Amino acid sequence: MSSTSLAGKTILITGASKGIGKATALEFASLGAKVVINYSSDAAPAEDLVKRIGADKAIAIKANVGDIGEIERLVDETVKWGQGKIDVVIANAAIAPNKSLSETTEQDFEAVMNLNVKGPYFLAQKASPHMPPGSTLILLSTSLTNHTPITPNYLLYVTSKGAVEQMTRVLAKDLGRSGINVNAIAPGPTATELFFKGKSEELVKTIAGFNPHNRLGKPEEIARAMAWMVGGGGDWVNGQVLRVNGGMTV
Repeated sequence: MSSTSLAGKTILITGASKGIGKATALEFASLGAKVVINYSSDAAPAEDLVKRIGADKAIAIKANVGDIGEIERLVDETVKWGQGKIDVVIANAAIAPNKSLSETTEQDFEAVMNLNVKGPYFLAQKASPHMPPGSTLILLSTSLTNHTPITPNYLLYVTSKGAVEQMTRVLAKDLGRSGINVNAIAPGPTATELFFKGKSEELVKTIAGFNPHNRLGKPEEIARAMAWMVGGGGDWVNGQVLRVNGGMTV
């Protein structure tokens, strides 16, 4: 765990009640930050996480971050709770359907693009005016965008994450002028509830075997990479995609 203190910092994490988002909320709270835990539908895990962290350091806010009006409300509530500023924004919320080209409907496409692409885009737009110099915006991609053995069922998901990586490059030029660093974290397969859903034990072992360590990543490992990026290690890192995957892609 990083020893860097984030006391006095306000962190907004979308999709923060489970998986990587939950691990990230716990990591940043352990470093002294105040954490906004965004969730879309299920309040119980978010409220449980607030209790675990402490109501003085965490708040749960329900919002659909694929909707611009909801994004605006989320940002406004965060700014109010964070005493006028947001120091770190982590656009973690996403969906990952298994859809090949022939299986994809227009509804599928719009749902993925709304949450995975439009969401981070307009979250950056609405949040950045409230982010002081030295702030950080972290977008979430995936190491599958750079994984040669990828299978056709990931087409729709990686299409959206490819857009996120391009967004990262250009936003770094834009928001960098205001002293805001913009980077993306691209995890490899990570042991979350979402990852295991619908996968056989044999398939999980096969996916783990793509890694030289022969295992899945842990949500806490992704969270620590983000803490490093925010806690001083990333001061001179801007516009980059950090692939946190144990060497699955090189």
